Amino acid sequence: MTTDELKYGEREIAEGQLITFPNPRVGRRYDISISLPEFTCKCPFSGYPDFATIYITYVPDERVVELKALKLYINSYRDRYISHEESANQILDDFVAACDPLEVTVKADFTPRGNVHTVVEVRHQK
Repeated sequence: MTTDELKYGEREIAEGQLITFPNPRVGRRYDISISLPEFTCKCPFSGYPDFATIYITYVPDERVVELKALKLYINSYRDRYISHEESANQILDDFVAACDPLEVTVKADFTPRGNVHTVVEVRHQK
């Protein structure tokens, strides 16, 4: 299926990238906290859907992530077969590659499934 055959929202997700803009206060340390409560992916072993809230807290350096682009990026996971651990680490890696923050924590709080509750927290610091 080409992107021309997709619904407009699916096309935005498929073509989306993490976009950044200049930090309006370079040199000032401040935290930005973002929660994304509708994260979904698929278990790479069973194919069952997994649901999570993703929390990102970061101290920007020169660039700040644009929120709509972040939302579309997170939505791109919905059909991916990926583990809890790998998804949290991949989000961190892509976030660091996009905006190179002074520090960032990504916390993936997965909805319990089969009586198991998983929280994966990964960090990066310059």
